[in-house]
Amino acid sequence: MEKPAAIPEYPRTYPKPDKFDVVNHSREKLDGMGLVTGTRKFVADFDLPNMIHVKMLGSPHAHARIISIDTEEAMKMPGVVGIYTSKDVPRVAHTTAGQGYPEPSPYDTFMLDTKVRFIGDRVAIVAAETPEAAIAACRKIKVQYEVLPAVFSIEQAMAEGAPVIHDESDCSVPIPIHFDPKRNHCAHMETKVGDVEKGYKEADVVLEKTYHSHYAQHCPIEPHTCACYLDEDDRVVLISSTQVPFHARRITAQVLQIPIKRIRVIKPRIGGGFGTKQEVLLEDVCAFVTMKTRRPCRWELTRAEEFMSARTRHPMSVTIKMGVKKNGKITAMSMKVLSNTGAYGSHALTVMSNCGSKVLPLYKCENVEFIGDTYYTNLPVAGAYRGYGATQAAFGAEAHMDELASAIKMDALKFRAMNHIKVGETSPIFQALGEGRAGVSMVIQSCGLAECIEIGRKEIGWNEKRGKPGTGIKRRGIGMCMLMQGSSIPEIDMGSVFIKMNEDGSFNMLLGATDLGTGSDTILAQIAAETLGCDHSDMLVYSSDTDFTPFDTGAYASSTTYLSGGAVINAATKVREQILAVASMMLGEKPEQLTIENKTILGKNKKNKITFSQICKYAMYEVNQFQIGAIGSHVTHASPPPFSAHFAEVEVDIETGELKVIKYVAAVDCGTAINPQLADGQTQGGLLNGIGYATTEEYHFDKSGRMLNPSFKHYKIFGANDIPEIKTFLVPTYEPTGPYGAKSVSEICINGALPAIGNAIKDAVGVRICEGPFTAERILKAIREAGKIGKD
Repeated sequence: MEKPAAIPEYPRTYPKPDKFDVVNHSREKLDGMGLVTGTRKFVADFDLPNMIHVKMLGSPHAHARIISIDTEEAMKMPGVVGIYTSKDVPRVAHTTAGQGYPEPSPYDTFMLDTKVRFIGDRVAIVAAETPEAAIAACRKIKVQYEVLPAVFSIEQAMAEGAPVIHDESDCSVPIPIHFDPKRNHCAHMETKVGDVEKGYKEADVVLEKTYHSHYAQHCPIEPHTCACYLDEDDRVVLISSTQVPFHARRITAQVLQIPIKRIRVIKPRIGGGFGTKQEVLLEDVCAFVTMKTRRPCRWELTRAEEFMSARTRHPMSVTIKMGVKKNGKITAMSMKVLSNTGAYGSHALTVMSNCGSKVLPLYKCENVEFIGDTYYTNLPVAGAYRGYGATQAAFGAEAHMDELASAIKMDALKFRAMNHIKVGETSPIFQALGEGRAGVSMVIQSCGLAECIEIGRKEIGWNEKRGKPGTGIKRRGIGMCMLMQGSSIPEIDMGSVFIKMNEDGSFNMLLGATDLGTGSDTILAQIAAETLGCDHSDMLVYSSDTDFTPFDTGAYASSTTYLSGGAVINAATKVREQILAVASMMLGEKPEQLTIENKTILGKNKKNKITFSQICKYAMYEVNQFQIGAIGSHVTHASPPPFSAHFAEVEVDIETGELKVIKYVAAVDCGTAINPQLADGQTQGGLLNGIGYATTEEYHFDKSGRMLNPSFKHYKIFGANDIPEIKTFLVPTYEPTGPYGAKSVSEICINGALPAIGNAIKDAVGVRICEGPFTAERILKAIREAGKIGKD
């Protein structure tokens, strides 16, 4: 069927320029000065007049029915404005996952329900004059529960006759995917290419092992926060620390059963997201309270609530089976994933699917199998977290690559180098497995892995140190891993941008894209400036306001630079063409004879010239008047992987199990780094996040499913004093499908620490630890069980 003329054709490749003037340079962050001087606002900085505060009464039980709620005494507490239960709010099944419509996540969540499914689940909303008054009122609410049997593991959830967590009749899925809540079975995905059984028969060595990844929280310094007020037209205005303003608007309208046109969502500056703010958790409640009371309100999660009631990484068991010949050729590989989504199915299918789609294509193999299943439990709800499934799966896959290399007596680096995917090659998994559906066929057009490996090998001292742990109490080891991720969700998500020209030659650029502190406003300004022929400081960027900025899916799936950057180029190219057309009239030369240098149009012989300011004034005030400006949209047709090689040197005390990361090296191929300093910052931040996940971050639960350590005092994240020696390198390549050759960079580097450090521990003390984090207790236990060293 021929595409209607009104629907734009999006470019699939971008030719490489001879040189870059603005991109590929470390330019100043546009909001940097405002952030360090405190003039940039976060949600909590908006002090709305007559504002009330929202708190939520959380469930003390992991699984229970609410028999009755008595709010009489609580309503008499000083400062209480309103208390609302499931009888007072609309009952609308929805997902909190901020994904494109229709969402590939089950509609299994309600603003308030008559059943609670994890400790901290919503019971009642309290609105009061102060946060303290709201908390005090929560304590006075009397709730009668019928406590139900709970399940705290995937094995319990899968068991015959297990308690059914979602027995409500009105939960469903909006798209035709597997969903069997009566068996606690939230999602299933499987695909197979080639003949894996034949591949295993052809192998000289076949190894199978299960690796376990654990709960973790994103720990944004700014917790989830949302404010709401009614504007002069009686519309709901939400100021939210969200990664997905447009999805937040849509889902809030759905829950409240009001038109989308009655809601405006504004995203100010954000104090970190990392995926947890891809959820729509507070907006529906704040909008409801404001509509009910007709007063502005604000709801800010406490740190304990952030740990228990926001979102987490999906804990998983990943079973890897691989066959290999003695010459190093991989003949077959299988990945089987069991994922724990917690009490609700946010991102359950897509995170599990990403385990395969973002890991299995890294190594060439004709026979590949993926089977994934996600189950409900009565534990905290998992969701989107930087790495998005690749973190969990890379741990298993890269640990297994080391095990296979050892089994065939081949150097682990050499084994990987001979098997990894290269330019001009493809993987059948690209097409077979996407995010909850079939993927998109793709040929690799950029890959800097060989250089990444070589840089890391030299920097860590691989040849000199590998396999030489020493003989003292403290043993040293070297480990490494290789990684790939993706760039956007191809042929699903869309971004758009509007650019208009001002009389002084500057430009307003309105972005739907969401800057989480990552610097995307600056990155996209650099892309626009490169296209237009000006400086990035000439771009006046306003982003993430559903009333004024064009649609964008938001900040997730490593998509902002690659996807939204494409929309910037499309809009800026149209504006550039308009500028040249006006200049052509003014100079009397053909547009193709003109060039642009630093906001100036030069004629054929560079004698005639005219400034951007003169062009804009001419267009606005003199002849054939019009506004120079354009909107550009973009949909990607590929998801080119960034690649990375990580290397770790560790020291292990064989008497105590204490682990120290001595040095960590990461080399990453993200195509053209639009802003190298910001790209390097993403790399360092991601790998440090990963080191914390690998070594210290862990949820501890009691027998009832209550988290025992919901604070930074007892949940250890890395601080400045914990940082080991870190060396990061950006390996330049040019990705022709990306804006000015760029690929993503934000997620990939969180995936390396678990496997690289795990492999280094194996090199140091000879034991394979298949479960994180690598605490002293876990390491010492593994040493003693192996009976090698450190045994009493």
